[in-house]
Amino acid sequence: MQQYDDDLRQFEARGAPALPPAAEQGYVERDGARIWYSTYGAGAPVVLLHGGLGHSGNWGYQLAPLLDAGRRVVLIDSRGHGRSTRDERPYSYEVMASDVLAVADMLQLQKFAVVGWSDGACIGLVLANRAPERIAGVFFFACNMDPSGATEFEATPVIDRCFARHRKDYAELSATPDQFDDFVSAVSEMMSTQPNYSAGDLAEIRVPVAVVQAEKDEFIKWEHAQYLARSIPAADLIALEHVSHFAPLQRPDVFNGAMLAFLDKVLPTRT
Repeated sequence: MQQYDDDLRQFEARGAPALPPAAEQGYVERDGARIWYSTYGAGAPVVLLHGGLGHSGNWGYQLAPLLDAGRRVVLIDSRGHGRSTRDERPYSYEVMASDVLAVADMLQLQKFAVVGWSDGACIGLVLANRAPERIAGVFFFACNMDPSGATEFEATPVIDRCFARHRKDYAELSATPDQFDDFVSAVSEMMSTQPNYSAGDLAEIRVPVAVVQAEKDEFIKWEHAQYLARSIPAADLIALEHVSHFAPLQRPDVFNGAMLAFLDKVLPTRT
């Protein structure tokens, strides 16, 4: 029977399920930073991009279903997050998209699908815009592509529990474990001003996109998700019921079902 963690009490206490040993893991040295990655399995590749303040371990409920579906899974800690380091420049979705391409180049991934959660979704659409020949499709969950799409922040117990987990994980994984508050400030500045895509920019994205919005999302307006789905030519809108911004942790079966169906459509494991 599926176990739910709607209030994120399990996540706060223990995090997501631990990832198994990777087939390969390491760092790509790029542009003043060391970008951590790990890979699992074989087959049609999918890159998982986590949300802001988090790290790749937050995908603990998604890895096994993807491997069971015959996927090669690549996890990347975004610049300055998790095990990855950063340079002195302000955070930028554009730079983080370039980091993803650097990892893909090193792993010789010619074409891959992206599953992005929150900030990771932004990075995925930047990749779709900048390198469409490399991107089979983007599963875009829970993010905005211009500042107007975000709701006014209001703290909740669920958000507080997620934040507490992020603080603990940062202390355990980061090369700068005592700088969490500075990290939050810098990432928050990026979130408040980026990305800033116009409707014309969105219309230039030609790869398949699933705009996925949770029924109870705490950060992103439903109207913005609708706008994205209208504005991106090859986009579909998918609503996830009974979950919020943290759906991959709260009800993995709901999230994973939509994710796997999209991946089967844009990058089948068998042709």
